[in-house]
Amino acid sequence: MRIEKIELRHIKMVLVSPFVTSMGTEYDEEHIIVRVDANGVTGWGESVAEGTPFYSYETVQTAWHILQDFLIPSVLGKDLANVDEAIAGYAKVRGHMMAKAGLEAALWDAFAKTQNISLSKMLGGTREKIDVGVSIGIQSSVAELIKKVEGYLAEGYKRIKIKISPGYDLQFVEALRKEFPNILLQVDANSAYTLDDLSIFKRMDDYNLLLIEQPLGYEDIFDHSKLQRELKTPICLDESIHSLDDTRAAIELDSCRIINIKPGRVGGFTESKLIHDYCASMNIPVWCGGMLESGIGRAGNVALASLSNFTLPGDISATKRYYKEDIVDPEFVVNPDGTMDVPTKPGIGVDVNMKVLEKVTVKSETYKK
Repeated sequence: MRIEKIELRHIKMVLVSPFVTSMGTEYDEEHIIVRVDANGVTGWGESVAEGTPFYSYETVQTAWHILQDFLIPSVLGKDLANVDEAIAGYAKVRGHMMAKAGLEAALWDAFAKTQNISLSKMLGGTREKIDVGVSIGIQSSVAELIKKVEGYLAEGYKRIKIKISPGYDLQFVEALRKEFPNILLQVDANSAYTLDDLSIFKRMDDYNLLLIEQPLGYEDIFDHSKLQRELKTPICLDESIHSLDDTRAAIELDSCRIINIKPGRVGGFTESKLIHDYCASMNIPVWCGGMLESGIGRAGNVALASLSNFTLPGDISATKRYYKEDIVDPEFVVNPDGTMDVPTKPGIGVDVNMKVLEKVTVKSETYKK
């Protein structure tokens, strides 16, 4: 497949409501859309680097720089037999996983389209539907949180995740468990705590949580092993896992018993599959995290989550959870049974709405050989 043209678009999409986590409040989402034209097909990908360096050191600006000056030149004008050849071409670029994932996703989409198969099948997916959950930002009161949860349960979501931070934790968990004793419930700290907060997490052991996500430092693996030894509830690592090597270290140290896989965080679908396969071999369940993607990135996440060891509901909510209008048709919806259909058309399986894409584009650049 000859890479003829690549386009980058910096997009900014307004959220339907502010999303509050321990890292701050988001009112809109800035990402980079990557378009690859090759052999008469167009592949689409999304770099989930944000406008701020709070979740990751990567930002829209750094990802744009790495894509424009290093990744795109390594593939533009080249004849590629597969995605692995592209990865080999930019292997000497260290880090910058979100920039790499955006380009790699577009290449996976293009290769799937040239073979006339869905991205799910291209990745080795086995499901026609996936179980989905919803992530709820920190709320100002218990009453407000209960109201939000009631609404999402009515929409069919199979699992509820709430964001927590010091001062906004136990009282919310206790109230939810009292109100909804049987729901699948998990919490996400986004690295807001230390080992000095052990007592808080030991108390959470009493509330039958599905998991506790990334309670400690965003690059930590070792201290999580100390915390996991003290808890019955499984710890799930997110920010700490950037590669298969990190995954192996975390599992061997028993730092976690569940892994959250985000393609953007680990550099793309190729590394995601390696992590998925290793976790399957070690009987460690995985689930697909989300970064408030547009429909382009969401389509990729849905395809990835169709692999066999994604046994827990992922953060792959319906479009309307975050955006009034998406940049793809059809938009993603949650079925009444709490599942989401895996697209079956070639590639990501949805069409990009160019009119809406133009409307949310901040700047764009096209690269030709």
